[in-house]
Amino acid sequence: MSNKTAASVSVQEPIDHSIELGHGNSPAAWTSVAVMLIGVLIGCVAFLMGESATLLFWIGVGVIAVGVILGPVLKMAGYGVGGSKLKSNGH
Repeated sequence: MSNKTAASVSVQEPIDHSIELGHGNSPAAWTSVAVMLIGVLIGCVAFLMGESATLLFWIGVGVIAVGVILGPVLKMAGYGVGGSKLKSNGH
């Protein structure tokens, strides 16, 4: 049973699905995901190779970390959704 009374439960407004969110379709997002996928691939190969590839596994983890950092850095550089590097300059 819930401890909430009928008066304390609020009804949310309907979500406007007509607003374009972008969903990360930008060079920053694609580059970040591609780098992270390469890191996962390196980690998976190292995992299958066994204990002798521990260093390779951690290299894969490091590549994933680079991909996580790369996305926001590229977004700040103007390559994110609606970024300055992606806007038409009239040419």
